[in-house]
Amino acid sequence: MSWKILAVGSAFFAGLTAIFGKLGVEGLNSNLATLIRTIVILMITAAIVSFQGEWRFPSKPLEFRPVMFLVLSGIATGFSWLLYYRALQLAPASLVAPVDKLSVAFAMVLGVLILGEPVTYKLIIGGILIVAGTIVLILP
Repeated sequence: MSWKILAVGSAFFAGLTAIFGKLGVEGLNSNLATLIRTIVILMITAAIVSFQGEWRFPSKPLEFRPVMFLVLSGIATGFSWLLYYRALQLAPASLVAPVDKLSVAFAMVLGVLILGEPVTYKLIIGGILIVAGTIVLILP
């Protein structure tokens, strides 16, 4: 399956996440809501890994570097979710979700700075449009 189709599917489900999350944090502590969401994700992911028969671990020991970056990614995800759910308690999903998607612009910049990815005109224009669109939405 094409990465583009997968990415659009991801965006669609992220959109649903904002709506369902907004409804889910009404009258519930945002940190508890994040914990419930995390448990559900763990259960779904474990079911998929089980269904696909992918519980096989590598025969050689895991290397420290990739595991460390996965742990750091998990920590970043946790902080992102905690802040996202709290923001949903304080503002409409139609504003919180687009601001959250500034993560795309941050990933573009970090991809260039940390991963050495190439800077292209498409990257620059796309990043500017994302930031400009977010600014338009959050201005009073």
